[in-house]
Amino acid sequence: MGAKKKNEIIISNLDHHRLTELIDNLEATSGQEISASLLQLREELGRAKITRTDKIPANVITMNSRFRIRDMDSGQEFTYTLAWPEDADIENNKISILAPVGTGLLGYRVGNTVEWPVPAGVRKFKIEEILYQPEANHQT
Repeated sequence: MGAKKKNEIIISNLDHHRLTELIDNLEATSGQEISASLLQLREELGRAKITRTDKIPANVITMNSRFRIRDMDSGQEFTYTLAWPEDADIENNKISILAPVGTGLLGYRVGNTVEWPVPAGVRKFKIEEILYQPEANHQT
């Protein structure tokens, strides 16, 4: 499970807290076995370097970041925003943190290549650019 290439991931203390709360709430209300996507997200949170929100590097994908990635197999580029489940809207390029690719990109930096299992196999993406990161936008 999880990313095949284990680059260091960095998550803000605020995102870590909110994501842990999200997982706990979904587990409590599901009344059934936890889904693979929640297990993967919990695994990623468990290995992350937790950093104060105001110390997050500007080249890291955080919640609500907008970024450009390249599919290493097809060469296609995509621009997405990493969204909370209630804000996810694939037609507007907002992917949920609970989607395998969303979980796979959280905390990675520009230049990292990420391999992540998806229903059709393993996708390999390179993070090309952060177009917007809330933490960088609020630093002075």
